[in-house]
Amino acid sequence: MNTYEARRDELLARFGAGAQGAVGLAKDTSNLFRDRRAVPKRRIDVRHFDHVLRVEPGWVEAEGMTSYEALVAATLPHAAMPAVVPQLKTITLGGAVAGVGIEATSFRHGLVHETVLEMDVLTGNGEVVICTPENAHRDLFHGLPNSYGTLGYALRVKARTLPVRPYVAIEHRRFTRADAYFAELARECRSDADFVDGVVFGADALYMTLARFADAAPGASDYTFERIYYRSIRERKTDILTTHDYLWRWDTDWFWCSKNLGAQNPILRRLYGRSRLNSRTYTRLMRWNSRWGFTRALDRLAGRHPESVIQDVDIPIERAPEFLEFLLREIGITPVWICPIGAGPARFDLYRLEPGRLYVNFGFWDVVRTRQAHPAGHFNRLVEAQVDALGGIKSLYSDSYYTPEAFWRIYDREAYRRLKARYDPQGVLGDLYEKCVLRH
Repeated sequence: MNTYEARRDELLARFGAGAQGAVGLAKDTSNLFRDRRAVPKRRIDVRHFDHVLRVEPGWVEAEGMTSYEALVAATLPHAAMPAVVPQLKTITLGGAVAGVGIEATSFRHGLVHETVLEMDVLTGNGEVVICTPENAHRDLFHGLPNSYGTLGYALRVKARTLPVRPYVAIEHRRFTRADAYFAELARECRSDADFVDGVVFGADALYMTLARFADAAPGASDYTFERIYYRSIRERKTDILTTHDYLWRWDTDWFWCSKNLGAQNPILRRLYGRSRLNSRTYTRLMRWNSRWGFTRALDRLAGRHPESVIQDVDIPIERAPEFLEFLLREIGITPVWICPIGAGPARFDLYRLEPGRLYVNFGFWDVVRTRQAHPAGHFNRLVEAQVDALGGIKSLYSDSYYTPEAFWRIYDREAYRRLKARYDPQGVLGDLYEKCVLRH
């Protein structure tokens, strides 16, 4: 199978062969943070769809299982990068389209799916359709994001790229008040910065990071081994990285979550070694722990009641101070990643942001431990209710606890029904609510 066309045709033949029934992907990686119940499915092997096909001025074409690590490796020699590069190397292009991908260029270029120009989608009908914003399958083009494989799988994606220079010069600014912080964030989203994001370490320790490409540097910082990037935000006002290292600045320590796996202890960090300090290692360890319940057992012995709160939520920027105050008061997780999103002109049915409006992504990922027992999902339900009250929306890659009525009010049930009727009438790809909330 030397070409994309050969791989596609062979997959179509396998998809149509054998007994019908629920279909899922056979693949080696996943960046979902919710456990799934074991449901019998016919597995379609897409692991070979991991090739970068073309890099041309202004765009890259690659197969759906291509990791962003491979995409960056292919585009940087052409002095280019994907317009939005999600934070972790193992995220795939197709996964970022079917889910929701974001990074520090999103203030200008939107979410990953807003950078897509064209894609081939394998539907539940057993067909591959070409989708663009204007053609006969534009409904699927605008419906696939946030569908998590329940409408089809992106086999080939053509997406926009941006020109790059060798280095990225960084400026970290500290704020002590949320209202001033978010007001300045909105102003900087209209500036000439190439990248904008930030980190909240506490109610009076809010940091904004502005970054711009540079042609030369006297030296570049290295956060791929002994030094830790997120700590440098409070320690340095300015910094400089190679463009490659800037794009992967969060991967080495999984933002800051590597601390939960001992990887920030200097001795253990050396034992890990440079090659194992990455999201790929941490994901494997997380899944091992989820399977065997090691930390759950420790919590029981200590008399603690844990709840994982791993969420990314998008809030209109004018309501961002309210959400942050709620988050620090009711959930208590820090640090919190801050990433502005400039919603583009198109509407995407299952992830509806108001066109032209500025949102703020809050990323918070930790375990809340209490001495008092709470109903299952207590803290996640608080987050969901507050996001809804403030006119926001949350990604579905992790635990969700919505009722069916609340879920379909947010994620557009009628649009989803129309898409299922056209592209998966037998329901072989499953249902979005059942997959994301009921964990089927």
